[in-house]
Amino acid sequence: MDLATWLNLVAVPFAAKICLVGMFPPSALDKVVHWDEAMEQAASGPLPFPALLLVLGILVETVAPVLIVIGWYDRAAAFVLMGFCAVTAVLFHRFWEYPAFWSRNGAGRAHFWDFLKNFGLVGGLLLVVIGGSYTPASEIVRHPLSSGPYAAEAPAKP
Repeated sequence: MDLATWLNLVAVPFAAKICLVGMFPPSALDKVVHWDEAMEQAASGPLPFPALLLVLGILVETVAPVLIVIGWYDRAAAFVLMGFCAVTAVLFHRFWEYPAFWSRNGAGRAHFWDFLKNFGLVGGLLLVVIGGSYTPASEIVRHPLSSGPYAAEAPAKP
């Protein structure tokens, strides 16, 4: 495999996956190291069995990113992690419950941004779930203003 092929098909997708899911293993470790604080947050939500949910969250944040990065059951792992991010946003970042959440020092303001960031991750993970083949980095450099591989010309009519 030549360098260009390796960059296009291995290095760039690998780096993108690491950037997408790199925050989750340290987040899992933080939950283990600061168990009491994590338990308090888990118990603040509407779901029962916060300790079980916390353990499941730690497992998801540890295992799913590894599967995504190495490409083994990556779509299933991305789907699970996507659900984790969406559920976390809706259950634990309920910015709408804070009066004047947009105010400078409002507690809801941080939740608003965390909510949006979680759904940004949902979007990136959804691309892993539905994604097909990669567009080589060399094609992106050659056609930087293209809308992507789906913008290819329609086949000629017979």
